[in-house]
Amino acid sequence: MNAPAALPLRVDAAVQENRSEGGTNYRLRLAVAGWPGAAPGHFVMLSPGARGAAVRFDPLLPRPMAVYRTLAGAASPEIEVLYKAIGRGTQLLAEARVGDVVRVVGPLGVPFALPDAGRPALLVGGGTGIASLYELAARAAALGPVVVMLGARNAADLMGCDDFAALGVELRIATEDGSRGHRGRVTELLEAALVGDQCDESIYACGPTLMMRRAAEIAAARGRCCQVSLENHMACGFGVCLGCAVPRSDGKIALVCRDGPVFDADQVAWAGVP
Repeated sequence: MNAPAALPLRVDAAVQENRSEGGTNYRLRLAVAGWPGAAPGHFVMLSPGARGAAVRFDPLLPRPMAVYRTLAGAASPEIEVLYKAIGRGTQLLAEARVGDVVRVVGPLGVPFALPDAGRPALLVGGGTGIASLYELAARAAALGPVVVMLGARNAADLMGCDDFAALGVELRIATEDGSRGHRGRVTELLEAALVGDQCDESIYACGPTLMMRRAAEIAAARGRCCQVSLENHMACGFGVCLGCAVPRSDGKIALVCRDGPVFDADQVAWAGVP
């Protein structure tokens, strides 16, 4: 069973690095005093931009971001976040400089359950969903074979490819325009990986809803277990505002921030997921 996050912190974290990696892709590294560590799939809520002497109320709400990985810092533990500067909040975050502070609340959520020892794992990531899979790939690789499949519209949109390659896992890439790797959707790589294969792989997916839904369909058709990490909009991260509600296949409602973001794919009523 997936374990909940450690008791979350609410602290101001110092920016150690905030660099553009091409296009809208950014890598943010924060020193977080007292950070308790995070399991694969945990997330944080970040203030929309650096906190200054004057309190900003526009935009008001924090942004949910996957914990890409945890690093050992010189003075405090550090976390890395990969994000895309595509809205007002993330564009303000992209303007944060070394030494600025960003409010962090986390770790939050229910993480991925690791595969059993010796069981192959297939990880499927698209867009910003890629950022949820690095720690999962690293820990799963210590247990058995791992294949990481990353997809994006084009090569410039891909995130973290060199990091995954450095883990020594098998890396397969798909771009819709064919500018890198397979020309097509990343779920096509998943289908190809399962053709004629008699292994009982664990499948993990994070990315756009349509991508995860298709991954869930492929897994179900082949009798494979599949976990997904939903990327719904969130306002609080604690299940108070009810803004991230999604329908479950049993007719009940789940809150992505509190009951997820990770769910067994067959628990999700995909037709009602935004």
